[in-house]
Amino acid sequence: MKKILLVLAFAGVSAASMAQDQTLKYSVATNSFWSNWFVQANVGFDAFYSNQEKGLGYSKSPFKSFRSNVSPSIAIGKWFTPGIGLRTKATGIWGRSVGSEDAKTNAIKFLNLQEQVMFNLSNMFCGYNPNRVWNFIPYVGVGVIRNFDANENGHAGSIGVLNTWKLSRRLALNFDVNFNLSDDDLEGETFGHNKYATSIAASDRYFAAEVGLTLNLGKTVGWNNVPDVDAIRMAYESQIDALNGELNNANGEIDRLNNLIKNHKCPEAKTVTVKEVTAAPVSVFFNIGSAKVASKKDLVNLQGLADAAKANNKTLVVTGSADSKTGSAAFNQKLSEKRAETVKAELVKMGVAESQIEVKAVGGVDNINPFSYNRRAVVEVK
Repeated sequence: MKKILLVLAFAGVSAASMAQDQTLKYSVATNSFWSNWFVQANVGFDAFYSNQEKGLGYSKSPFKSFRSNVSPSIAIGKWFTPGIGLRTKATGIWGRSVGSEDAKTNAIKFLNLQEQVMFNLSNMFCGYNPNRVWNFIPYVGVGVIRNFDANENGHAGSIGVLNTWKLSRRLALNFDVNFNLSDDDLEGETFGHNKYATSIAASDRYFAAEVGLTLNLGKTVGWNNVPDVDAIRMAYESQIDALNGELNNANGEIDRLNNLIKNHKCPEAKTVTVKEVTAAPVSVFFNIGSAKVASKKDLVNLQGLADAAKANNKTLVVTGSADSKTGSAAFNQKLSEKRAETVKAELVKMGVAESQIEVKAVGGVDNINPFSYNRRAVVEVK
């Protein structure tokens, strides 16, 4: 029976540990708006199909010269989370209208401009991993398409899959396959022309396979894991417990010495009273670029330090900091000052006099690993 209980206990602890790992696996800190932008440049092989060719018996092979061409594309976009992003993509210059089986007759100049929503399934299902080499990214988009030769405009839609292979922190190789369709406006034919497509068969469309490069922009590329505040708090609590144990031992020794003095026969003997205040520093954490306390749980330990300072008339020193990897030195200095002032304001709310609080700001630092833990303000007894 004891063995069964031990096995069940071990299984429960393991499951809890796995659940915590899964939670941390999918948790990342938010970044500023200017983080995780990218630009892309591709060269694509396009194969065009028109509803006007229905019943004419043209070869459906995408490699026939009368329906295929090579066109470049460029895009700019941003990842708002590790799994969801937007990009604006422009494709065009050379295309085919497929009005005949003659490549020269079919040649057109066109532009397909779309806004596309991207879903990084690698991050969404497997968790964010900054070292992952291959990312699988389906997307859908809507926009407008124009045939410059026929002076025709139409609505456009797309669906595709973007595959990226990491070459470096800034650079990735692209392979993009997509299907595009539009109103019956791309080929420029007037016979049997419908203004809007009512089905895929009634639309003008093309398939594309593109290769190119992605360049990641901005100072911040990727995301940092959310600080495990509970783990940090537990570490501080263990330090406090150890210090309290040492204090109890010292008090026991003081009591023993006082008893010796009381029992001594010398009339001039006096009782000695020793008062010691021991308190570990308390950290209050912040999200990237913010001077707002990330978790109200941090203020619980701060209250204990405030009570100790009030009871013993001690001065508290608040030191604000930021992480040196994000933001300029000037920005980080101001941010660390704001964080220190935020914590000072919380201490004042807890009844600590402003005269008992010293504020310092050290700007961007890299003292702690993981790096995001440097976004904090530390409070300690002077």
